[in-house]
Amino acid sequence: MTPYEQVKSKLDELNISYDMVEHPPVYTMEEADKYIEGKVGIRTKSLFLTDNKKRRYYLVFMDDDKRLDMKQFGEIIGEKHLKFASENLLMEKLGLKPGFVSIFGLLNNTQKDVQVYFEKDIVSDIPLTFHPNDNTKTMFIGMDDLKKFLNSLGFSYHVVSI
Repeated sequence: MTPYEQVKSKLDELNISYDMVEHPPVYTMEEADKYIEGKVGIRTKSLFLTDNKKRRYYLVFMDDDKRLDMKQFGEIIGEKHLKFASENLLMEKLGLKPGFVSIFGLLNNTQKDVQVYFEKDIVSDIPLTFHPNDNTKTMFIGMDDLKKFLNSLGFSYHVVSI
């Protein structure tokens, strides 16, 4: 089963609806924008972070137009030293490569050791955009359905102001 088929299978199992746009491979939402132009949705930025000792892991979702202040976010979650996780750690924990980071990587996190954070401004009735573990597709999916997805995998999430 391909990574996308794994995502699709889980969403179908949960009876989660979504819209999908197929396009050539893209590695940033800026690249995807020309293919999803005109569709209603919040373009999300997905960041995979770790503490300095690589013992705690954080998956952060925020509006693609914003920049994450790592120091401020660290203060909010009680973590002094945050950094972007390495390519190897991204593959180990989420089974993903850079440019593919999304909420659906949690399907591969059997240790359940990744903490999930949503920036408060994207938690709304407007669908969010993610790659479904395949950068030739962009998925539009509602927050209620994302909550259902997270719950089915045994993940909780936090909403923060960053």
